[in-house]
Amino acid sequence: MKILTIIVRVLLGLIFVFFGSNGLLHFLPMPPLPQGVAGEYLHAFFASGYVYVISSFQVVGGLLLLIGRFVPLGLTILGAIIVNIWAFHLLMAPEPAGLAPAIVVSILELFLVCRYREAFAGILRP
Repeated sequence: MKILTIIVRVLLGLIFVFFGSNGLLHFLPMPPLPQGVAGEYLHAFFASGYVYVISSFQVVGGLLLLIGRFVPLGLTILGAIIVNIWAFHLLMAPEPAGLAPAIVVSILELFLVCRYREAFAGILRP
């Protein structure tokens, strides 16, 4: 189980470092913005520079998982980002294809939270 934990931790860390770095450096081609509320949100997201804040948090959270130090802190940072990914896809862009990455990172995150549950015991105590 320890090896599986390391594999999941590295995989989730790589996902967020890669896509967070893309938000900062723009090395992947940007598809056209969607129509409607999702497009308006993304336009404001990019025009305001907020994308750099979120991308920085993605890189920091991912690096904490890759390094293996402060993993619970990295999971907490990425957990907030995952909640926002779900909110965006459920409320503004509910296409099934967009939900697949959210499902994958959520499963990986929940697995790691279970494996590091002793670090979260203080906030889960009644």
